[in-house]
Amino acid sequence: MNSTEHSRRKLMQFLASSPLFSAMPALPTMAAQRLDDRDYIAESARWAVNVFDMENVALRNWNQAHWTYISQGVDDELTLRANREGYERLHLRARRLIDVSAVNTQTELLGHTLPSPVLLAPVGGLGMAHADGDMEVARGARTGGHKMIMSTAATFGIEEITEARGEPVWYQLYPTDVWDITQRILRRVEATGSDVLFLTTDIPARNQDRMRRFDRSSDDCSECHIPGTTFADKAMLQGLNAPANLNPSNPSMDWDYVKRLRDSTDMKLVIKGITQPEDARLALRAGVDAIHISNHGGRAEESGFATIDSLPEIVDVVRGRIPVIVDGGIRRGTDILKALALGADAVCVGRPYIWGLGAFGQEGVAKVMQILDSELEVAMKQAGTPTLADITRAAVR
Repeated sequence: MNSTEHSRRKLMQFLASSPLFSAMPALPTMAAQRLDDRDYIAESARWAVNVFDMENVALRNWNQAHWTYISQGVDDELTLRANREGYERLHLRARRLIDVSAVNTQTELLGHTLPSPVLLAPVGGLGMAHADGDMEVARGARTGGHKMIMSTAATFGIEEITEARGEPVWYQLYPTDVWDITQRILRRVEATGSDVLFLTTDIPARNQDRMRRFDRSSDDCSECHIPGTTFADKAMLQGLNAPANLNPSNPSMDWDYVKRLRDSTDMKLVIKGITQPEDARLALRAGVDAIHISNHGGRAEESGFATIDSLPEIVDVVRGRIPVIVDGGIRRGTDILKALALGADAVCVGRPYIWGLGAFGQEGVAKVMQILDSELEVAMKQAGTPTLADITRAAVR
């Protein structure tokens, strides 16, 4: 940005905050747009003030097919909307005269000390958002020390992603319908030092209407989808002799499968996709190390039920015996505090960092995570909770 543009921006910011602003004649359209969230286009990551600013830029950068894939839900997208609306129904209880001069967001999770309870959710096909996809995400996560969970459907292999992150990443497993292939994936993951495994259980089947309207042979899709490729061609399946018809999910998977998987690895096992207290009880009985409440960002079942609404029910079942993680609809630091107040030990974000990736690559990812951490600190000060341990159900209503 040149000095003239910088000076003009500063002038607009000054005028917007001035008590004289309301008495002034209307600003020109361009200036007004710079002050409006819907029309604001950040020239660089540093000028993004919230995650929605990243969304505005990413929307400009992506073609329609990629935007649709990333933004879609399933069926009528009731669950997709519910995830967001669930947080909007919860209110922060602002407290006064509590010393919040020093706020600490550090936490312990699954044997790791983390600077923040905000994790990067596993997302497949990040090459749609940016040519270097998972690599840029790993580098962006490294900036703030955030823990990254990579997907079996990643664009790059775990070895490259681990090197970019600078430490072992956590791994999200699509179980596949071939046990031998699943075991080979696990051995490859373990060899990198990864010690936490997220088993995805929430997509035995789904109906994505919006994406089905796209012709995969169109120019938009052929930019990054080689015609005829399947899940077996993903980077994490390379060299494993996976059959072309390999199913990423496993419709026959049950709790016996979970036990078999747990017994086949020393990695900590997290069940991702739990939304009902009955399943939480079964997860405890199966001896898993954590529960991840998720409906795949509204991309799995069309229950119309928000993950934040599932959270208190599952926390009441778990009663602190194992960690509980939640994702879906988190866009602000106040959302993170609400989830922690209802009993979550950590949260995962997906679309916000994808927007950052699509907008400005590594810098965009790093800025999104910095924004969320900063907003969480602000929310903690507003709630009078200087540490994560101070955040209880009393913080929201």
